[in-house]
Amino acid sequence: MHIQHQSHRLPLLPRRLAGVAGVAALGAVGVLLGAAAYATDRIHGRPPDNFMSTYTFSPFETRVEGFEDVTIRTADGLRLSGWWLPRPGSQRVVVGLAGHRSSKSDLLGIGSGLWRAGNNVLLFDWRSRGQSDIAQHSLAYYELRDAEAAIAYALERVPGAHLGVVGYSMGASVGILLTARDPRVRALAADSPFTGIAEVVAYAAAQRRLPARLVVPLADAITNWRYGYRFGAVRPIEAVAAVSPRPLLLIHGSADSLIPVSHAHAIFAAAREPKECLIIDGVDHCGGYFADRATYVDRVSAFFAQHLA
Repeated sequence: MHIQHQSHRLPLLPRRLAGVAGVAALGAVGVLLGAAAYATDRIHGRPPDNFMSTYTFSPFETRVEGFEDVTIRTADGLRLSGWWLPRPGSQRVVVGLAGHRSSKSDLLGIGSGLWRAGNNVLLFDWRSRGQSDIAQHSLAYYELRDAEAAIAYALERVPGAHLGVVGYSMGASVGILLTARDPRVRALAADSPFTGIAEVVAYAAAQRRLPARLVVPLADAITNWRYGYRFGAVRPIEAVAAVSPRPLLLIHGSADSLIPVSHAHAIFAAAREPKECLIIDGVDHCGGYFADRATYVDRVSAFFAQHLA
């Protein structure tokens, strides 16, 4: 009886190990799904309103004379809130494109500097940001429609305008996509763009020690299912060559912790002449302006003065 009892218990060990492995596998799948869902929520979730959503700075604080609150209408019927900083008599217009979670007030520094340098300037809130209409937003996919509407508005205000675009992070990436397809844009300054959404998600996953090769496809599938587009639809690295023969000024911080400087090197390598690359040493994401405001404004203003003349 004793021998039979032992032989009966021996098969339990493999079964228990298999059960543990199954639970571990399910747990791993849950972690990956959770990470993918978190990534898509970070991209597509609307930041909650706070005090600064209503009580924020405007061109009044930066002493822009004659600025106007304006409304821009997108092709899909949304109302975007904007500021027009006028330079009567000037044919130069620069449109500012903010970052993913940014509003138009975040571009007041560079926008006011470009206005003082003699440019008309248009700043606006993306859909679901700032004072614009709430609608499904994304990481550059739906925002490209907003940028196209801003370009149309600028050309209505100054017919035949010598048009430039300055963008930051997502706005820089949208700027590449926009300029590549719209020859009316004569010059582009892109600060901290990404090569593609997939690479942004992959880098974030790797920072959390998660397997990017699994997280990225899951996040891409969730994005397609819930938000109607694929990561492959947003590939500035593949569009940047078409910016030429318009000039490109690419700016990036060497210590960027959100979009590594390797993205800038890859985009610059893919771009065609004329092109310039300014890597600012020791600076984090979109920090070039804050590292030396006067020098940064002078550099970007000189770029547009040269190429929008």
